[in-house]
Amino acid sequence: MNLSTQSQACLPKELADSEVFLLGRLGYGLKRHAAEEVDAAGFSLYDYSVMALLADGKCQAQASIADVLQLDRSQLVGMLDGLEERGLIERRRDPIDRRRHRVTLTTAGEGELAKLRELMQRIEEEFLAPLDTESRDTLYGLLSKLATYHDKRFPAPAEADVVAVAS
Repeated sequence: MNLSTQSQACLPKELADSEVFLLGRLGYGLKRHAAEEVDAAGFSLYDYSVMALLADGKCQAQASIADVLQLDRSQLVGMLDGLEERGLIERRRDPIDRRRHRVTLTTAGEGELAKLRELMQRIEEEFLAPLDTESRDTLYGLLSKLATYHDKRFPAPAEADVVAVAS
């Protein structure tokens, strides 16, 4: 997958030599491409994130979902409304705290998430095509280290390895 939509423009060496610029440029292009593909499948990247989080089973409280995904709670409510209307999630009052809603993925939601996972896997494979397995492992390790340093929601790389093995 070539994320460039323009002819071969020459970037200044200063930018081409900047890891931050390259990460930003690649990340923006990849996110745009993934958003277009997921949108064509009838979803948003936010929908995918919510469904993947629910499938994990660790976070079912509506407020917690918003916090983990760093979404405005009112924005999340609208997204959940749409997923619920499509029969992909179910919201119920928490029996312990009636002020809270617990959100779960339905069987139909699990099926749609499986399709989205296949789509995301294809996008990832296309994007990482130039890298061999060892390079992908190295890239993943470095990105995990950066992610855990800058965002405490990410598991530490050693924990990420355990999660990957357990999956």
